Amino acid sequence: MNEYDSNRIYDLVKKINYKKTINLNEADCYVLNTCHIREKATDKVYHDIGRVKKNFKNKKKPIVIVTGCVAQAEGEILLKKDSYIDAVIGPQSYHQFNEILINIEKNFREINSTNFNVLEKFDRFNTIRNCNDTVSSFLTIQEGCDKFCKFCVVPYTRGAEFSRSENELLSECKELINNGSKEIILLGQNVNAYNFQGKKLSNLIEEISNLKDIKRIRYTTSHPIDFSKDLIEAHGKFQKLMPAIHLPIQSGSNKILKSMNRNHTVEDYIELINKIKKENPLIKFSSDFIIGYPGENDQDFEASLKLLKKVGFINTYSYIFSPRPGTPASKLKMIDEKVAKKRLTIFQKLADEIKLKFRKSLLGKKSLVLFENKLQGKDEYFGRDEFFNSFVVKSNENLKGKIKEVKILNGSLNTLHGEITLSSNNSSRAA
Repeated sequence: MNEYDSNRIYDLVKKINYKKTINLNEADCYVLNTCHIREKATDKVYHDIGRVKKNFKNKKKPIVIVTGCVAQAEGEILLKKDSYIDAVIGPQSYHQFNEILINIEKNFREINSTNFNVLEKFDRFNTIRNCNDTVSSFLTIQEGCDKFCKFCVVPYTRGAEFSRSENELLSECKELINNGSKEIILLGQNVNAYNFQGKKLSNLIEEISNLKDIKRIRYTTSHPIDFSKDLIEAHGKFQKLMPAIHLPIQSGSNKILKSMNRNHTVEDYIELINKIKKENPLIKFSSDFIIGYPGENDQDFEASLKLLKKVGFINTYSYIFSPRPGTPASKLKMIDEKVAKKRLTIFQKLADEIKLKFRKSLLGKKSLVLFENKLQGKDEYFGRDEFFNSFVVKSNENLKGKIKEVKILNGSLNTLHGEITLSSNNSSRAA
């Protein structure tokens, strides 16, 4: 979502004659777009600002703006702690970006814009063409969350659930198609809570499926309790909807899930997975896990390992619990850090073994890969298959934007390598 927001911020500032630069030392303005999910993200803000200070020690100071969820949560603290920052802009105030930038140019400093104006934000974005020209493009359809999981800062930094209208989303989707997009990844903090005047995520998927130039559709991130019957059925109805679902559970222990206020059990989660796989047996799952949540004992941790093996997640994102200021969980007693780190190591080792086993099962098989770009300085192209596996393939042909059948030759945890099959070159499946 931050990548989507960053692209849209750039669409805005182009209107006042700002351009991207790849030379960090020549920038007139730095925008640090931040996340607040874990503490390290906040630390990185100060680290990056320190790097800017060092680079511009003997030169004119550039404008420095901190945006995103750290700005929303800690705006006043940031401005007081580091006078090098000119403005903090929360994620629902991006529509004010150009006005703020112009004011800074006029020497108005230390601007704090962290109001929740999500409707105004997207109204402004809708007047600015989305110029993103990647083969696989993000499209934010929903923001905010009403679930109030006790560890999560999103309701406080992004606000209540808000869904954009189907018409504006289809209009933006068509812009992305005109720019060369073949795959759309629908985004939301709680994407399957999307609901605009009775239109749900499944309705939106159906409408986008009808756009012939879109070859693939994905969405992230889902909450298990918002996975409705119509969305389950969508995975059996729409061929363009990819068979890979990111469905975070956070823990394999019912005790911990209850403490987190997740409002579902492990049994509910398994039942949901079975329902989805009944609609489409090919579907694979990925998930998030928080290790070392307050109150987690050995039995709770073992329950997470058991779930990891039972589902066979093809990808997992796991982290030690990071208390976020202002959340109920931040007041709970932390477990011993050494214990948490040891558990994370054990968990990630098992997760990697499961992932590697899945990757090895693909060797010698064929997969349809959508190629996104050519690797710099090489006759190699990067792409992803239906399950979001990364592929690198050598080719003298320009593969960008094309779907090709690839025979998988070898690979690692992160990347698979293969060759274009002869049948693929004679196939009409190329986009």
